[in-house]
Amino acid sequence: MKKSHRPQTRVKNPEPKQGSPDWVIWAAWADRITFEEIKSKTGKSENEVIKIMRKSLKPSSFRLWRKRVHSKSIKHRKKFEAFRKNIRVKINKNDYRS
Repeated sequence: MKKSHRPQTRVKNPEPKQGSPDWVIWAAWADRITFEEIKSKTGKSENEVIKIMRKSLKPSSFRLWRKRVHSKSIKHRKKFEAFRKNIRVKINKNDYRS
């Protein structure tokens, strides 16, 4: 096989195979993947993901992750949609002010 002359881009944290437990941990850390998406792809509920994270991470890392997940509205679809709606309302109010 002939090598290309273009450099290969390496990803810092490449996505693991979807069936592996590592994928659940990777998806839980990713901000853009909601718990609903994790459930649809793996069948694991939010509580099961939390148990996996608690078992797999160091205690300080787990606390950091929980704090991050709790403060981010994006990990929960309903919170995320409400947050986006709130932003739209604020933008629309500001558009009509002179």
